[in-house]
This record gives sequence, C-alpha cells and structure tokens, in this order.
Amino acid sequence: MIKITGIIAEFNPFHNGHKHLLTQAQGLKIVVMSGNWVQRGEPAIFDKWIRAKMALENGADIVVELPTQISVQSADFFARGAVDILAELGCETLIFGSETTIDYNEISKNYAQNAQEMEAFIAALPDDFSYPEKTQRMWQHFSTVTFDGNTPNHVLGLAYAKACAKKQIQLQSIVRLGASHDSKILASTSSYASGSALRREILAAVSTDKLQKFMPSALDIPDGALNAVSWENYFPLLRYRIVSTSDLTCIFQVNEELSHRIKKSMNSAENFETLVDLVHTKRYTKARVRRVLTYILLGITPNFTLPKQIHVLGFNKKGQAHLRKVREKIIVRIGQKPWDKVTQNADEIYQLGHLAVTEQNFGRKPIIL
Repeated sequence: MIKITGIIAEFNPFHNGHKHLLTQAQGLKIVVMSGNWVQRGEPAIFDKWIRAKMALENGADIVVELPTQISVQSADFFARGAVDILAELGCETLIFGSETTIDYNEISKNYAQNAQEMEAFIAALPDDFSYPEKTQRMWQHFSTVTFDGNTPNHVLGLAYAKACAKKQIQLQSIVRLGASHDSKILASTSSYASGSALRREILAAVSTDKLQKFMPSALDIPDGALNAVSWENYFPLLRYRIVSTSDLTCIFQVNEELSHRIKKSMNSAENFETLVDLVHTKRYTKARVRRVLTYILLGITPNFTLPKQIHVLGFNKKGQAHLRKVREKIIVRIGQKPWDKVTQNADEIYQLGHLAVTEQNFGRKPIIL
C-alpha cells in the first residue's frame, strides 16, 4: 500500500520553502490548498489555478481546494476543516513546517485525552482576552508548550495537533526554511524567502527572472504584477459594502461593537491597512479584523454550510489513480452542477479585482500533469 501524505497550504505564492516541504513528504502527496482568499484575511496574490499548477510542477500529486468559509478562519477552524478533507481522502500523515522541533503527536494525544477540560478552561477565561491569547494560556497550563510571539507556524502546528486528535493521522513537522521578512530579498545570498517578502516584491512589479531564485515556477506567472492582486484592488468594493449595508451584524462574526467600530472607522480610512489599524483593539486582533472585513466584502453570513464534495484543482497520473478510489467524494468540474455557493461567490468577487483574472469556476477543468 502506498503511503498517503497530506499538506495543508496556501502557496501564496509558491516558493522554495514549499518545494522543500514537498520533497520531504513521502508516498502520494495530497495538498489541501486555500482558494482565492487566504487565512490571514486577504486575497491570494495569484489565483488558485496558477498556484495549483505551481504545486503540481514541484512535487504535489493532487491539489484540492479548501472552501472559502474554512480558508478564511482562525487557526483552529482552518486546521479542523482542512484535516477533515484530508481524512476523507485517506491521508495517513500530515506534514508541515514549524519553527520548533517538539513532538506534535504527543501534543495531539494530550488534547485527545483532555479536550473537554481544556476547552472548559478556555471558556472560563475573561472575554477581554483574544482567542489566540486564550489558546496560548490553555497550552501553557496543560502542557510544556511555550510561545515567543514569533512562531506562527508552530501555532498552526498546535491547531493541527488538535484537529488530528482521535484521527488516524500522524503529524510530521519539518524545520521551516525561509523565515526572513527582509524587504531586500533580491540582494540576499539565500534562495529562501518568506511569502510576505515575496508578495512585496511581486506587487512592486519585480521581473519574474529575478524571482526564479526564490520561486521554482516563477516563469509560469505573467511578468511583473500583471495578474497579482492585493487588498488595494478591493478596498473600493469593501467601502461600498460597509456603507451600503445597514446592519453589519448580519455578517459572520460581526457583533454590535465591531459593527460600530467598522462603520465609524470607514469614514476616515484611506486604505485597507488604515482601516484595520483603526478598528483593531486588544480584544479584536488585526488578524481577526482582516478576516471580518473579508467576510463583509464576500457577504458571508453565519448560516453558511460546507460543501459535501471536495473540489479537485489538479492532479498527475499518480494522483489520478487515487482519485478513482474516492470518486464519489470529489467534484472535478463545476458547470451546471454547482459546488459551493460561498466559494463560488467569493471567486466572482476575486475576479473583479483585476481584468486579467480569468473565470475561476464554470467550465474549468482540473490541471493534469
């Protein structure tokens, strides 16, 4: 039996650190990738089809899409939704990058044994703590896990540990490469750079030949920033949504306080980051505010449902053989049969950000390598 390894990713954009992770994975490699909107609450710099192709060219056997209502969520919900998809596809091992070398399988066992008590501990903490702060306090109380404030991949690894508890999925962490956020990456002697540093360079219209050092599939993207998008492309649309929506509390995770802060701040915000700065507080972290503003733009309400099938973005021959075994769980082409209303609506809004962004759903076939 071939080993099935899962990877949860955004590939925003795909770089050498991601290729290293795929190289470390064994057997059949299934990637659950965020679509056109990502976990930190922003549009992906390139659309899901471009990023899926990059992954397939560099070691992935199957790439499936993480629905928008999962991909733009805090770590615990993001991890749980992605792990559920991997479990449906028969994944046995989840591999991911981390800044630490702790045994995440032991952490997962700890949570499986004490989940009820640990969640009760979180619920009892004061509401003036943000959810990330509550989670950190929980781990520090029930384990030897520590935080230094600069380990986002480790935090996500802990979320994977929770999501894999009581599931037959082993956790394998790889020391993360390319953690530098230096904006002058093109002068670096290293071939590894963070996604945020690369996004800055791409949006500054750096030529693709200069990006090849850091991105193995850089030549697959249009030169400069032709297809690249950021919140700048969508801020006027967001402003319209906020101004024209009389009651923002109809949006997922927006309460009366947040609604008031967002409406008031919108009057003076000149751009997206300024709006985030004006709205955020100790209780409402910038990450949460970015996600909430994404929900507003995309019109996501609390009563959303998750799709029953898994949307396949691409595969190779090795992946095709596995997909035949799970054909009842997947959808390979969105045409007359819809897949997920929330994600498809989010994709239509994503297309409004740039004229060069092509149709994202209807009639699109999986990429086959």
